[in-house]
Amino acid sequence: MQPLLDLAPLIAFGVTYFAAGLYAATAVLMVAMAIVLVVDYVRERRIPPMHGLSAVLYFTFGAATLVLHNKHFIQIKPTVFYWVAGLAFLASFWIGPRTLTERLLGAALGSQVPVQASTWRRLNAVWVGFCGVAGGLNLLVATYASERQWVWFKLVGLTGLLLVFAVAQVAWLMRRAEPAGKPVHD
Repeated sequence: MQPLLDLAPLIAFGVTYFAAGLYAATAVLMVAMAIVLVVDYVRERRIPPMHGLSAVLYFTFGAATLVLHNKHFIQIKPTVFYWVAGLAFLASFWIGPRTLTERLLGAALGSQVPVQASTWRRLNAVWVGFCGVAGGLNLLVATYASERQWVWFKLVGLTGLLLVFAVAQVAWLMRRAEPAGKPVHD
């Protein structure tokens, strides 16, 4: 259910864009994100940080897009999201006992796949780079491609890039994980 919930605003945006254009899609995206926040709160009694960040950016850049009737605001939202997320990954090197990557992926892997702290730190640095590159790619496409090309890039390109990158990271972690039962230390 969670992957569908994560993708629901993006799917709503895409369907609406091809049916009614960018401004209608932006409004639908904002409504869909509000619904996701309500569902998050009803299910978990909290809003996940990434959904909270996305919502703030969708509402801010979406409102600017609709009020000023300027598509560039919604087009730079993914860049801002990736760069803010990249800064969060970077800051996690110094804030708290675990990196952001370990907090996000460690829970998914569970205790069955013990990973050394140095491996988590390396992976966290890779995520910093990925977020920087993904944000930069979005900015390039938003600046130099047509609106329709940017929408396809947002829907398929960025989403696919993130999915492939995340799956590759999990596979990379699985190969480097310590065998179960062996102590994990640096």
